[in-house]
Amino acid sequence: MRYISSAQNPQIKTLRGLQDKARKRAENNQFVIEGIKEVRYAIQAGYLIEELYVTDTARAEDTEQLILEKQDNGCILYELSATLFKTLCYRSTSDILGVAQKKEHSLAVLKLKENPLILIAEAPEKPGNIGALARTVDAAKVDALIITNPKTDLYNPNVIRSSVGCMFSIPIAIASNEEVFSFLKSNDIKLYSAALSEEAKAYTEENYTEATAIAVGTEDVGLTDGWCKQSEHHIVIPMLGVNDSLNVSVAAGIILFEALRQRK
Repeated sequence: MRYISSAQNPQIKTLRGLQDKARKRAENNQFVIEGIKEVRYAIQAGYLIEELYVTDTARAEDTEQLILEKQDNGCILYELSATLFKTLCYRSTSDILGVAQKKEHSLAVLKLKENPLILIAEAPEKPGNIGALARTVDAAKVDALIITNPKTDLYNPNVIRSSVGCMFSIPIAIASNEEVFSFLKSNDIKLYSAALSEEAKAYTEENYTEATAIAVGTEDVGLTDGWCKQSEHHIVIPMLGVNDSLNVSVAAGIILFEALRQRK
């Protein structure tokens, strides 16, 4: 295990670059994972962990076990001074950081089950919303999350953190709107767009028992017009209070669990 105590160490500068800059993550095809639970989820999902960074102070038993597992399989291990390690972590309780290889997230590699249930999120901007959507998809055991025209990097640390590592365990594809429209048609998947329109029905009035994709937009502008034109099914969640909208992950969860209820 290699010891590092200086923030000026080239390895630490590279690590910070992966944490802070999407460009560096793209160039290196790597990203950073914080926390033992998140690292474990990534390993279980088949991600290749290339480097591990741990603090030189007391570490959790599970962290020590992971160090033992990774010592002999090509993973490079670094032990950092406690002071330096704290500057690299968002959570004060973290005692491990991992550097992993990114995966491909194209529609071409997305494997669908028979009669799938898919969530589509158009142009999400906030990393926290993407992470929350991934957490919702995981909780509902939805077959895939498709993100179109994202405004932030999927491997942004805030996405991973807000998903609690769930993003590693679910199939995720990234594509343009047009690519998704073509994908849905070629796979005979019905599209339900969460959008206000004259044709919109309450989400409970639709049938989601066949191959289904549910599309949600951003909280400020919703779905763009193309989704309504491509979809014969427009759905809304009736709002009973003074507010006229929900957080996108909350809205997605409400509709997805209705779909699951119908499929039982």
